[in-house]
Amino acid sequence: MSVNPNATPLLGATAQTGYSVPPKEGDPYRYQVGFGNRFTSEALPNTLPVGQNMPQKMKYDLYIEGINGTPFVTPRRDNQSTWLYRVRPSVAHQGFTRLPDNPNLEACFFPLNPKVHFSPTQLAWHPIDIPTDVKTDFVAGLKTLAGNGDPTLREGLAVHVYTANHSMSNNAFCNNDGDFLILPQQGRLDIQTEVGKMMVRPGELVVIPRGMKYKVGLPDGPSRGYILEIFGSHYELPDLGPLGSHGLANTRDFEYPVASFDIDNSPWEITYKVGGQLFACHQDHTPFDVVAWSGNYVPYKYAMEKFTFVGSISQDHIDPSIFTVLTAKSKTAGAPLIDFAIFSERWDVASHTFRPPYYHRNCATEMMGLIYGEYGGRSDGFVPGAFSYENGFCPHGVSYDQFKNATEAELKPMKIHQGTLAFMFESSMQVLVTDYAMTGSGKLHEHEPKMWDNLKGQLVNHLDQIEVDLKAAGLPSLSDNA
Repeated sequence: MSVNPNATPLLGATAQTGYSVPPKEGDPYRYQVGFGNRFTSEALPNTLPVGQNMPQKMKYDLYIEGINGTPFVTPRRDNQSTWLYRVRPSVAHQGFTRLPDNPNLEACFFPLNPKVHFSPTQLAWHPIDIPTDVKTDFVAGLKTLAGNGDPTLREGLAVHVYTANHSMSNNAFCNNDGDFLILPQQGRLDIQTEVGKMMVRPGELVVIPRGMKYKVGLPDGPSRGYILEIFGSHYELPDLGPLGSHGLANTRDFEYPVASFDIDNSPWEITYKVGGQLFACHQDHTPFDVVAWSGNYVPYKYAMEKFTFVGSISQDHIDPSIFTVLTAKSKTAGAPLIDFAIFSERWDVASHTFRPPYYHRNCATEMMGLIYGEYGGRSDGFVPGAFSYENGFCPHGVSYDQFKNATEAELKPMKIHQGTLAFMFESSMQVLVTDYAMTGSGKLHEHEPKMWDNLKGQLVNHLDQIEVDLKAAGLPSLSDNA
């Protein structure tokens, strides 16, 4: 076969590795991408075993350790587990001791618990102060505002805030009760986990699964943020239904750490949270010694600015569930334990429509916070770091001033929530409020109902027109119906 010497040579390229997110300004770490993927990562080349998970002898004499976040027999599509190949196994410790209770931390939300309370009205909290008089790390700064259920029943949730001014050093945290969804509001979090490192800034979320050890550094100094803890289930992406194959939070935008390990034989203390109680476990080596790992039970983060908003392009509102980033199932089909939704910059173009949130009574409990920016129509004091609560069927909606403007303004396409990131925790459960939230924080204030005082009954201003309309329709007058 002859070759034409004048033919144009073929051009092309071949990837040498899988895709990963490289380090960038403000975040020195690399990440793998893809929600729920089964990843493999090794800090030393050719460490992972080939063709099996539990070889008789590991390279470098590493120890094999498994961690599973679902029961063994959970269907494969939902099964979550990870194989860890580490310098020393987690069983190499010196035992557990009970720590004093954190009086501001709560895990039991049964009505029989005198430290939790029902509220029929709207509540709100000014931002919780960050301590200045005592060193407070992420764990010591945990405070519970509200919740439902109990971790021993494997169903429920807890809403916490954290306020910290000190990085964790030779101490780590392991939450055996549930998954933490953490939303920094002030200051980045430098999180070292067993499977790698993540830098999380305000505007990003991070999920740390139950049973995973980690420590939190504060590269920007004092920090504050919100936490949504769930008992029993795990966070997942909402189904898209008729939206099709993509939209909302896209799978490729979720970032997972790569393997990173330390060689450190200094003393360490691991704080475990079990049923809301705290226990200390001491060991003479770092818990962050995983050289390689393989699996899908792994922490991850997501930049919420990447969310693809969907809404009405004709008239009326789509239900706010269209803004859901992550959801978690309850044991009742069709009733989420929690939906995590966000409200940020997007276009509002609906015609002939009352554009603000309409007045409503939701069977679900709604809890809102603000990461940055302004979110109008709430009570006074809804600033970044603040929090609000509305129990099921509690009536709520925008102020009179916003109502009046929305009914009279010219409707043009407009950008709303510019420079703003607000969020909602929406639960089908009845959520109770803690002692700390009601009396201990010093930040509680009830929504001011006077914001609705001017919502007068305007129908009486149109009685003459009503009589005309009734007569035209051949119906009795108002006085005849009295």
